[in-house]
Amino acid sequence: MAQHFLMSAAARTLSLKAIFADGEAAAYRRFCALRWPETNGAPICPECRCIEAYSITSRRRFKCAACHHQFSVTSGTIFASRKLCFADLLSAICLFVNASKGMSAVQFSRDLNVQYKTAFVLMHKLREAMAAETTDARLGNTVEVDGAYFGGYVRPANFKEDRVDRRLLRNRTGKRRVVIVLRERGGRTLTRAFLREAEGVRFAKERIEAGSIVAADEVAHWDLLTSTFKTQRINHSDAYSRDGIHTNMAESFFSRLRRMIRGQHHAVGSKHLGGYAIHAAWLEDHRLVSNGGLADRLIADALSAPVSRAWKGYWQGAA
Repeated sequence: MAQHFLMSAAARTLSLKAIFADGEAAAYRRFCALRWPETNGAPICPECRCIEAYSITSRRRFKCAACHHQFSVTSGTIFASRKLCFADLLSAICLFVNASKGMSAVQFSRDLNVQYKTAFVLMHKLREAMAAETTDARLGNTVEVDGAYFGGYVRPANFKEDRVDRRLLRNRTGKRRVVIVLRERGGRTLTRAFLREAEGVRFAKERIEAGSIVAADEVAHWDLLTSTFKTQRINHSDAYSRDGIHTNMAESFFSRLRRMIRGQHHAVGSKHLGGYAIHAAWLEDHRLVSNGGLADRLIADALSAPVSRAWKGYWQGAA
């Protein structure tokens, strides 16, 4: 029996031991190389794009020879105004990508020896960088569509006579949300959180190329896709797969997301559910990439993303 990729040595190309053995200078060079790959890590001015810059070694900053603008490797990126050193930041990203089912902010803060607030914001900044990969992505060929509800748990009353039917809308908390997934077979995974599953119809029409085949279950609102796409439907009460028609790839994504929420985060607010879904989709799409490759990909995404308006100054109420 062939060995699974994640159990092989090829899946382990980065470790905390190597990060701290190489030191801060090596981590800094790694960030420079990923920020400016076209010049092999040589700085490029973010204002005028000039490639001539002086190095201010005392502060790890650069000064543009043309416009005299001062900048650093993280200026204008999602890591702007960071406080962690580069070795700690690289180790944080290593821990983040190593956790195939996610990691709680409490564990993250303990492993890094930082405040919970620091860990929470950093993790959500990384999820925002992940989302940037698929901002303009459109799916084609065969795309599986499905939805799953999360959150809004209502605790049953102690006495039987006080208990209510928690399936009824009037007895719910209003915090329950549905994650819609669009998953191209052999391609990317797109997700978004909505209040109702029927809202995913417009999402599917926006992000799936015309002429594609859409595979979905027998829920009635997916009937609205038949006018735009060729559809394949499977009734899960009869079978999970029949004659090559299934939504198994979408269900695989939801399996990872459920284990992430139940096993690591335990509870996710409706406000942030979309970010956790994007995180699970990113891990699912790149599940056969080594952890070193995942770390480099995520750093490159973060260094290409602008300053986060949602998370910069979050705990100070600036967002």
